[in-house]
Amino acid sequence: MSLFPPAACPRLVVKIGSALLVDAQGGVRRAFLEEVAADIAARAREGQQVAVVSSGAIALGARRLGLAKGGRASLEDAQAAAATGQIALAGVWAEVLAAQGLTAAQMLVTLGDLEERRRYLNAAATLGRLLQLGVVPVINENDSVATEEIRFGDNDRLAARIAQAAGASGVVLLSDIDGLYDRNPALPGATHIARVERIDGTIERMADRGSASGMGSGGMVSKIAAARIANAAGAGLAIASGHVAHPLSATVRHTLFVAERPAPARKAWLAGGLTARGAIHVDEGAARALADGRSLLAAGATRIDGHFARGDLVTVEAPDRTLARGLSEYDSADAVRLLGRRSDEHEAILGYAPRSALIHRNHMALL
Repeated sequence: MSLFPPAACPRLVVKIGSALLVDAQGGVRRAFLEEVAADIAARAREGQQVAVVSSGAIALGARRLGLAKGGRASLEDAQAAAATGQIALAGVWAEVLAAQGLTAAQMLVTLGDLEERRRYLNAAATLGRLLQLGVVPVINENDSVATEEIRFGDNDRLAARIAQAAGASGVVLLSDIDGLYDRNPALPGATHIARVERIDGTIERMADRGSASGMGSGGMVSKIAAARIANAAGAGLAIASGHVAHPLSATVRHTLFVAERPAPARKAWLAGGLTARGAIHVDEGAARALADGRSLLAAGATRIDGHFARGDLVTVEAPDRTLARGLSEYDSADAVRLLGRRSDEHEAILGYAPRSALIHRNHMALL
């Protein structure tokens, strides 16, 4: 158990992609799932609680329904395939885990379930109780009701958000590649990156250069985004190949994204959010103030994007990077009126006693 051993990682989230779970004909790779279930059982005997984020419902449903293009010819086809395939997927997981003496549970979540605070806390409570009871939750996005505009879009980021909700210390993304490379691994001279201490522009550019092993344009980009979410919540994240026997027990080459010091729960939730109602652009002086732990004042804001209300989640943007995510103290119309103005001018501008900042530091998470 080279990746996140039970003694050091009480809770683990494992994500399994469709390419590992479903064969070329659209059927379940049952032998592979049986090996994974045996690995989970071995970890459970050592005291580790494991949740699984499992892809594959659309592919399985498309085969059963005879849908073209793997069930992705249209949104309606994808939703129908997901509704059909989810039953098959849950059934297989229940069977292979039961053979190891483990009970499976199914959790289907939408983007809103983890982005809206009250629903997030409800999902976290359910997940935590299942794990306490020794159950293996098998989680997937509820693609039967998700739309192109309101969805995670990939299970990498879903796994990171689930790890955050579960209070997990580690995330393993089992993939068809053994980690991050400095360029497309098919190219001569490509170098495997074994450990990432900090996700910066250099690391992100490696993904942009196509190190995603043919998984599509978002393959490695989405994995790095997931690592950023997991690390901000104090969970390490590893990308490892699933094309080995017993991938959760074997010693495998991988890329480990090292966790930061965990943020308070509310700030970790803010940092891991995937949606925002708008953006507040700031100058470099404000960026430095935020880095020093200060609130965002209107004097350092230069532009407002989007339409949002007080309490909505917005991003804070520097000229070349996203700095933070936080809850706005003003609606967008009032925020526009305050751009660049000193705090002692606000009451005269708005006609009421203003709040101290556009975003208070207690309601903001730096990225």
